[in-house]
Amino acid sequence: MILIETPITASQVLRAFDHDAPFLFLGSAFITVGIVSVGFCALRRRFDPLLVWMAIFAGLYGMRLWQEARILDIAPQPSWFLDRLRSSVDYVIPIPAFFFFRAAGFLNRGGRAIVVGTSILFLSMFAATFLIGPLYWIHIINNYLVIAVLVLLVVRSIGEKSRDRDFEVVRAGMLFFAAFALWENLGGRKLLPYYLEPYGFAGLLACLGYVAARRTLQRDVKLGEIQSELELARRTQLSILPGAFPASNSFRVAARYVPMTSVAGDLYDFLVASDSEAGLLIADVSGHGMPAALIASMVKMAAISQRARAAHPAQLLTGMNSALCGNTQGQFVTAAYVHLDADAHQLRYAAAGHPAMLMLRKNVVTEIAENGLLLAAVDLETYTERSLPLEPGDRLLLYTDGLVEARNAQGELFGEEALAAAFRATADLSADQTADRLIAQAQRWAKSQDDDLTVLVCDYLGAQ
Repeated sequence: MILIETPITASQVLRAFDHDAPFLFLGSAFITVGIVSVGFCALRRRFDPLLVWMAIFAGLYGMRLWQEARILDIAPQPSWFLDRLRSSVDYVIPIPAFFFFRAAGFLNRGGRAIVVGTSILFLSMFAATFLIGPLYWIHIINNYLVIAVLVLLVVRSIGEKSRDRDFEVVRAGMLFFAAFALWENLGGRKLLPYYLEPYGFAGLLACLGYVAARRTLQRDVKLGEIQSELELARRTQLSILPGAFPASNSFRVAARYVPMTSVAGDLYDFLVASDSEAGLLIADVSGHGMPAALIASMVKMAAISQRARAAHPAQLLTGMNSALCGNTQGQFVTAAYVHLDADAHQLRYAAAGHPAMLMLRKNVVTEIAENGLLLAAVDLETYTERSLPLEPGDRLLLYTDGLVEARNAQGELFGEEALAAAFRATADLSADQTADRLIAQAQRWAKSQDDDLTVLVCDYLGAQ
């Protein structure tokens, strides 16, 4: 038998297009809504589940309307892939809808189980239809499942008390769409030969779009408020840090503070600053962000309260520990304090779980360590101090662990040895240049800044 291909006439194409025009337009509109929603998320560089799930839902439904166009049925060479896709796409459309309702908070009671269970069922039907081809029993299961889910949503929606304006809007859109969808799935076209479900979907999409847009704007407003509060917190925290070290004939001190976020848990202070004495404190609160910043403010007050002991580092840390114990909400503090006496040509140093201080003398870097327990860990803890002679030209470095724990793309630490080598190479630089170079080298090494960076550099010029 020889099959003769019947030519397609212009009238056939026009009749098909005349029938398809409203649905092609609606399909284009739905897909456009999806693209715009995803584009909006991309511009904001933030994943918004409401917009993303609505975009997928709208895009899939729009694609389904395109694929149901009669004009495809008169194509001379139908595609196997297109035929299978047309047969199976119906089964994945409900999935993003359930994710949207859950993200919007409309499926709280048993919502996770509903989303997971229905998604598995619909994906299974999609895979079976796409791989095997249209099966009547799958089509029947889908119809009954869609009817059951729509009835469940309608019953839950009607039975649940109104929570807010968004709930009322989504409920109205869902009931509107459910009426048309139930009409189609219960065989309504046998009574009224019109395809009404897309118009119901347009109403639902308008309601979902309103809720998604409103909640997105609300989140942006709240985010703006949070950013304003963080900026205020940042300025407040910067205000508790001292200004430049006062002009001194014996000391040159440079400080650099680079928080990982707007606010940080690092702290430094000059408890003594004169021609003959310098008392330099550096501290690091565990954690990051606002909680650590609040504890850092407490550390500042604890240090100020011990200023009378500024010439005795061990006593100062002991007093700070007593003031902080029980008041830091389980967060701990590392700290190091050095007191320099130009008249006595001597330094005293003590630390509480903090990285060792480095001394650069005649191109040789020496590590100075005298560590006790972290502050705020154990009450009544006492600390010891170490005393060393000072020579003109000595350079001291205090820093927080973010400097040595910076990691490159391979996960390798910057480390103490690299810091010592970088510190040694600053012998001909000023204190300010040294602080800038050390911070810059750690930042160049790191793939990203994962901790706060704080550096204190002190040059001893000798008694004047």
